[in-house]
Amino acid sequence: MSEQHTLFIADLHLAADRPDITAAFLRFLRQHAVKADALYILGDLFEVWIGDDNPEPLLDTVATALATLSAQVPVYFIHGNRDFVLRQGYANRAGMQLLPQQQVIDLYGTPTLIMHGDSLCTLDIAYQKFRKWWNQPWWQWLLLKTPVSFRQGIAAKARRKSAMHKARYASQQQQGQQQQQIMDVTPDEVPKVMAEAGVLKLIHGHTHRPAIHQLEVNGQAAERYVLGDWYTQSSYLKVSASQWQLYFNALTDDTPAA
Repeated sequence: MSEQHTLFIADLHLAADRPDITAAFLRFLRQHAVKADALYILGDLFEVWIGDDNPEPLLDTVATALATLSAQVPVYFIHGNRDFVLRQGYANRAGMQLLPQQQVIDLYGTPTLIMHGDSLCTLDIAYQKFRKWWNQPWWQWLLLKTPVSFRQGIAAKARRKSAMHKARYASQQQQGQQQQQIMDVTPDEVPKVMAEAGVLKLIHGHTHRPAIHQLEVNGQAAERYVLGDWYTQSSYLKVSASQWQLYFNALTDDTPAA
């Protein structure tokens, strides 16, 4: 019998034009998440979210699968920068419990801070200005009052800009590390946030750079766990009382869970 454990995922970026990612996610729910004590989704479950009233069939597929899981396993969700206007209506359909942008949870006796992670990238000034804007409740309310077709147009434009941004970033990576550092978390921000939360463990996504980082918080050894994205592989963190482990599988991997 396997040890009790909790699972964490982020940055799946589910989209209709990537059925391979959706298939991998549904398989993950059936084979892995169903055996967990809880599943935490730390943002950017979808590539883009234009509102709970989006008629895209993918939303129903995902909601049905999550609702099936949540009948047995609690499912928690923290908004990311792609799905920040996901509302209680869809959360109810999917059986997800919405959490604030930062939350301290007890993981088998270890207080742990969880978040999407974009708030840690303070050197990306342009992004932080945008983030401050879309976090305004009045702006989100106004956006959701526009017709679905209008929001679909905004989403299409945003995806094109995102693709250009990724291509430009890849080019800049070849030229040097400065832009990479700007888009990653700010090293000084991490211990500050952890100290404010009173924790020595942090789990987040957003940067798409899965790793386990060692650091110090108020002179004590601490760890930061970064979840991977699902563009080329499935990635999750499995936490038990005895072990914290990042896992990576091919999107087409259909091997049953141990």
